[in-house]
Amino acid sequence: MSPRGPRSKDARRDADTSGKASLTDEATSVTKDKVDRSEAAEKVPTGTRAEVHAEPGHQHHFTSHFADSGGVDFTGDQETAITEETREELRQIAARYPQARSALLPMLHLVQSVEGRVTPAGIEACAEILEISPAQVSGVATFYTMYKRKPMGKHHVGVCTTALCAVMGGDQILSDLQDHLGVGNDETTEDGQITLEHLECNAACDFAPVMMVNWEFFDNMTPDSAKDLVDRLQADEEVTSTRGARICSWRDAERVLAGFPDGRADEGPTSGPASQLGLTIAQEQGWQAPTPTEQDGAGQEGADADQAGAKAGQEDK
Repeated sequence: MSPRGPRSKDARRDADTSGKASLTDEATSVTKDKVDRSEAAEKVPTGTRAEVHAEPGHQHHFTSHFADSGGVDFTGDQETAITEETREELRQIAARYPQARSALLPMLHLVQSVEGRVTPAGIEACAEILEISPAQVSGVATFYTMYKRKPMGKHHVGVCTTALCAVMGGDQILSDLQDHLGVGNDETTEDGQITLEHLECNAACDFAPVMMVNWEFFDNMTPDSAKDLVDRLQADEEVTSTRGARICSWRDAERVLAGFPDGRADEGPTSGPASQLGLTIAQEQGWQAPTPTEQDGAGQEGADADQAGAKAGQEDK
């Protein structure tokens, strides 16, 4: 009999018996696992994890408590600065989108502009307006690194330490700033002026190493220029980004990200010579991109050539 053919009755019987035993063992294991997890859950202190509460006759209610290692901070002062005016602005943001829940990202930026971080009250407000669960809002707020779960300083200073920026000195800049400011990564200075964070790529490799202050670029930085920059920020001096506007506070920048302009969009250049190098060469050489009509024509010519080639191939056969 072929090795791929039907198995004998004895083999089938053995497999069936073995399968039943495996299912029994698996069911026992699953039951034990559920008991173990239930007992472990009872030992977790309230406020350190996501909890679902159910009272007799009531639906489950999600309380968005998260671990200290990266969740929303519920351990501090829970007073909120969210007012009815804030809620109205949240509704305005939601009204911009055909599907209201698509507004969650800018809504969370608005919450941060008011609260200085993502707060429980902000989560609840977004969930209520969008008619989704607080768990869904919390999932987004704890996924993206631009949403902060603990109070931020007046200015957010980010140092790129990825690939080219690291090679060009980004790691040294971050290390020197940590020593200069007396803080570690994602920590805030005692005066509340600066929160320092290492950032992943800022899409500005042509100006490496780069820093960002409240999401505005500072190009070709050095340890000395970086320390001078944070000193000026701590002294509340006026600072202008390399390619962008004068520096506002982090909260003000968050309001802009929520879709409320501050009138500074046209301040300063938006790109530098390194970014424009390709365009400069094209202009010097007289190169131009094809127009849509030319592209369509070229595409049709290519299709005609393909068809002619295919026909010739058939004739050769």
